Amino acid sequence: MKRKKTRRYISGMLVAVLLFLLCAVQNINAEDVPAGSELPRLVDDADLLTDSEEKELNQQLDTVSEEQECDVIIVTVDSLNGKTVEEYADDYYDDNGYGYGENDSGILFLVAMDDREWNISTSGDAITAFTDAGLAYMEDQFVPDLSDGAYLDAFSKYTSLCNDFLTQAEKGEPYDTGHLPKKKVSPWWIAGDLLIGAMIAFVMAMIKKTKLKSVKSQVTAAEYEKAGSLDLTVRTDHFVNRVVTTRKIERKQESGGSSVHTGSSGKSHGGRSGKF
Repeated sequence: MKRKKTRRYISGMLVAVLLFLLCAVQNINAEDVPAGSELPRLVDDADLLTDSEEKELNQQLDTVSEEQECDVIIVTVDSLNGKTVEEYADDYYDDNGYGYGENDSGILFLVAMDDREWNISTSGDAITAFTDAGLAYMEDQFVPDLSDGAYLDAFSKYTSLCNDFLTQAEKGEPYDTGHLPKKKVSPWWIAGDLLIGAMIAFVMAMIKKTKLKSVKSQVTAAEYEKAGSLDLTVRTDHFVNRVVTTRKIERKQESGGSSVHTGSSGKSHGGRSGKF
């Protein structure tokens, strides 16, 4: 009897130790995984991309998200199910638990095919990183590709821009009004513009040259004067006073920063939307 009790005691202790170790390992693994990284950052429900394109884009999104510690997400759907594009994007972000850190920082790009609408929803630190002016700049970069059906190009540009904007925000000065990314100009464009300018200048010079009339140079300036055309008189102006009127022209001050609204979950979001 004593041996059976001892065996049961030892077995119970072993089971308890194993359960403790199992829980400890799970906790360690959970701490090693950054918040949000286990969630899909690309959800292509509208089936706009091929399998290989999805794989490529997923890698881009994961890399940027983990390096910047901010979820960068793309979602495509067919229908908005009666919601506005802004409501759908905000709810999708909040309901699926996206976001890095205590502020649930992230940015979600939604494309709705039935309505041909898109929306960007920002949360947490991403609200200040992506200002209204910055989002307008981003729109100009990817919307033409959306309209042309070049979805991978549009999504890749969005992902790359997110990386640039988050890097800039980390410096303490997010892209905003009067401080936006400079467009890169190809050296070939510069060379082409210079060549075209030189050709135009050459043609204009040749045209003017052909219009010139050959004349014989004269010895004195008087010989160029038409007889009786010069009549000099003396005139004196006396300065009396001066009246100066000044008027201040008010210039419209352009406001910067990010507009914020509250989603149905009660969380704050920034963002921008439009059609394509």
